[in-house]
Amino acid sequence: MLKNDIRQIATVLASESATGKTTVGGWIRTRRDAKGFTFLEINDGSCLKNLQVVVTEGTPAFAAMGEANNGAAVMIGGQLVESPGQGQKWELKAETLTVFGFADQENYPLQKKRHTDEFLRGIAHLRARTNKYGAMLRIRAEAAQAAHNYLRSEGFRYVHAPILTGSDAEGAGEMFRVTTLPLGYQPPNPANPYDEDFFGRESNLTVSGQLEAEALALGLGRVYTFGPTFRAENSNTARHAAEFWMIEPEAAFYDLEDNMELAENLTRAVAWYVLENCQEDLDLFNRFVDAGLMDRLKQLAMGGYDRISYREAVKILQQSGRRFEHPVDFGTDLSTEHERFLAEEHFKGPVTVYNYPKAIKAFYMRDNDDGTVAAMDLLVPRIGELIGGSQREERLDRLEGRIADMGQNIDNYWWYLDLRRYGTVPHSGFGLGFERLIMLITGISNIRDVLPFPRTPRSLEF
Repeated sequence: MLKNDIRQIATVLASESATGKTTVGGWIRTRRDAKGFTFLEINDGSCLKNLQVVVTEGTPAFAAMGEANNGAAVMIGGQLVESPGQGQKWELKAETLTVFGFADQENYPLQKKRHTDEFLRGIAHLRARTNKYGAMLRIRAEAAQAAHNYLRSEGFRYVHAPILTGSDAEGAGEMFRVTTLPLGYQPPNPANPYDEDFFGRESNLTVSGQLEAEALALGLGRVYTFGPTFRAENSNTARHAAEFWMIEPEAAFYDLEDNMELAENLTRAVAWYVLENCQEDLDLFNRFVDAGLMDRLKQLAMGGYDRISYREAVKILQQSGRRFEHPVDFGTDLSTEHERFLAEEHFKGPVTVYNYPKAIKAFYMRDNDDGTVAAMDLLVPRIGELIGGSQREERLDRLEGRIADMGQNIDNYWWYLDLRRYGTVPHSGFGLGFERLIMLITGISNIRDVLPFPRTPRSLEF
């Protein structure tokens, strides 16, 4: 069942001598019947473009087509010929046609050309067939490839962190518990209620691959994970999902300055790659979703990135004259409105904020001895925080003290502490929220619309 995809054919169609035989498989987008002919628009998901197919009455292809209409899956063989009509230079003159699956026109939900995002979330299993979501998914794939390409070029090895974990990398406690015990189970040993569970201890879905990546970096030098992470946060905002993907590099002998440079350069590299390889799909979002998208992407790819300390950021916010919903004081975490103000209005571009107060950051961040830790957040317009990271605390006594201060069970981190006992070294890393990156690249405003199958509170249908 060898065939060409429409993206390959479109490359040929750009030439002056595109005539030749080809076979395509895809889904009918539109059918228009005329006297002696039927015109089909076929899309196979390889690109935004449709291929017009002309099926002549009286041919075997016409007989095989039957009532196939919008949504039907077909494979068509024929001759590429110059098109006499407007809107396309070439078309496929069908010689053979096979219908693999019809779509009942009374019930097929993608009959209109435009649907609301809310409607399409209810049919997430079909929305990849629309222009907007097909384009988003292609951009998502290219952005992921760009991240892999860049990190590999910088000497980072792609590693796989476990999804099941007994550690809480964030200390937030908002984790999904994993168990094989039945509902209503009463543990016979109250001292260890998980004694008869699969692992014999509490286990959860990971919130981050960072801790395991640190262990691998302290043997391989530079590594990164790229996988799903989970937060049991009962939030229905446009920026939160229960399952999302993170790119998490970790590097030995990297300090905070190295870490910030890596975060900025990774963002630049992905933006540049997508601009170079997804022009047609980006144009759709620039025209119909966010009119300033292309300018913002060019700024991400080629512009400068500012850097300020948290203390400086608070001062800017306090002196801005802006009335924020959440008051700004030293020692409080920056909210999305603060982050967006800094990136969108004050700096008018990406800005990295570093050296946050210790009290609002995780236990593993390196103590600066002045009440701050060597943390960094890369803030971008429209999104706020895109990347969060730090130089990790490599000193055993300081790390033990922080774990105890945060009320966590130090026994759960025995192996993490071993990394400081045996050959400890300064090292750094960060987490890039991949869905937030796709929201930035496409202009899509809701995280549910950049995930193939979003997982949010009360939503687990697909």
